[in-house]
Amino acid sequence: MAVDHYENFPVASLLLPRHLRQAVRDIYRYARSADDIADEGNASPDERLRALHAYRAELHRIGAEPAIRAPGEPALAPVFDPLARTLVRHQLPITPFFDLLSAFEQDVTTTRYPDYPTLLDYCSRSANPVGRLMLHLYGAADDTNVLDADAICTGLQLVNFWQDVRVDWRKARVYIPQDDLARFGVSEEDLAACRLTPAWRALMAFQIERTRALLNSGAALPRRLPGRIGLELRLVVQGGLRILQRIEHANYDVFMNRPELGAKDWALMLWRSLT
Repeated sequence: MAVDHYENFPVASLLLPRHLRQAVRDIYRYARSADDIADEGNASPDERLRALHAYRAELHRIGAEPAIRAPGEPALAPVFDPLARTLVRHQLPITPFFDLLSAFEQDVTTTRYPDYPTLLDYCSRSANPVGRLMLHLYGAADDTNVLDADAICTGLQLVNFWQDVRVDWRKARVYIPQDDLARFGVSEEDLAACRLTPAWRALMAFQIERTRALLNSGAALPRRLPGRIGLELRLVVQGGLRILQRIEHANYDVFMNRPELGAKDWALMLWRSLT
């Protein structure tokens, strides 16, 4: 599908079964547009929260009568009309959409995370709902699969944080846990100045190893999913692992060398996924 942002991970790719691609597009459109409200442009925090509140109202309308969505905000119809149809067609739960929205609202109000568990709580709402929705689309949302999907999705969210340290700093956000910064002796002044100190490299090496372990802990899931669905997910996991590897190869310089996956990376990821 055509997307408005650079995405390191496949979105509604040709590996997905054709009957699921529209549903993934509808979910992506909702998540991307709500995320943009929280992140993009020059709106004030109050304006962003009001716009996200309008999304919440539309979700409540869908939840009340998904098959016959009550008329809502006309400007939001291109997002919510197809989403309502997808929820009905695939019998998707609506809770993950509210969870995503709560994470986008948190992006407006929260710019620092005191520790890793607090960051994981955010990831449980900003990333894990997408994996759970995909499992429902696959008809594979049992407890074991959900546990592994959560590990993969949280791992991918953390990958994005580590590659986007500089991007997030410009938005006045720091996702590296504050206690980790203190433990490794890295200050926010170091982030502002893009200092590649030994302390910074040790901090990033620690975060990358922890994230790699999380992605690997969920790696059994794509082997349990059949055919192209399993291959799609293996490719996603390999994408996260490849970005971590690219950060290591850049000697942890994510300030001036934000990794983006190119053709050679995708070829390597596909080979690893197949083998």
